[in-house]
Amino acid sequence: MAAPSAEEGAEGPRCPQRSPAMLDVPFLPFCAFLGTLGMLCVAMVGAWCQHWRGGFSLDGSSRTFNWHPVLMVTGLVVLYGAAALVYRIPNTWSGPKLPWKVLHAGLALGAFVLSVLGLAAVFRFHNSQGTPNMYSLHSWMGLATVLLFSCQWAAGFGAFLLPWAPAWLRALYKPIHVFFGSTILLLSMASCVSGINEKLFFSLKNGTTAYKLLPAEAVFANTLGLLILVFGVLVVAALARPSWKRPDSDSPDSRQ
Repeated sequence: MAAPSAEEGAEGPRCPQRSPAMLDVPFLPFCAFLGTLGMLCVAMVGAWCQHWRGGFSLDGSSRTFNWHPVLMVTGLVVLYGAAALVYRIPNTWSGPKLPWKVLHAGLALGAFVLSVLGLAAVFRFHNSQGTPNMYSLHSWMGLATVLLFSCQWAAGFGAFLLPWAPAWLRALYKPIHVFFGSTILLLSMASCVSGINEKLFFSLKNGTTAYKLLPAEAVFANTLGLLILVFGVLVVAALARPSWKRPDSDSPDSRQ
């Protein structure tokens, strides 16, 4: 009787392992789904502010505040997520990398500008209403996210777009840049979700159906928060997926 092979081991034949290729998800359909989900988040936050919160204005009233959630979700979550995924597009894996660098930096800059405008909207509203600024955990976390974002963008611009940075410096800073990129997205998600929850607690009380009774606005806004979390988690998952990463052998990037 033949001895058991190494694959069978001492306890008999092993079950064949499923090939990782069987679990692969095509990148482009995944991006199409993610883009649809991101646009749904933007549409829902706009619908929430328009239908339940009175619309938009620049007069310093609560309608001025409504620009804040729309700009933050659009910039810090959706547009920032798109910027993070630029280098996962297969077309970026060959040929000149500079156009993709510019696209990545441009999308991130657009996200930063929208987030600054969102902060300006909430500060204008608070100042016109005599409400103190920067007293809640949500405000601390949101401002910290935007400040970290600004440092991340400036450092990335200096290291990867300006020609002075040597190859060793880019190689040293790249994993730090990638780590803080995902960290900022996670902080953005937490800031947006906590802001939605805070707004519901402040709004659904006197003269309205209490938040604890779960009126239609609460269901809608809670669903928006969950979709933001799903969007952000999927972006982070895409960034962590090894098969979607740009091959490290693309050394011309270091000498570009």
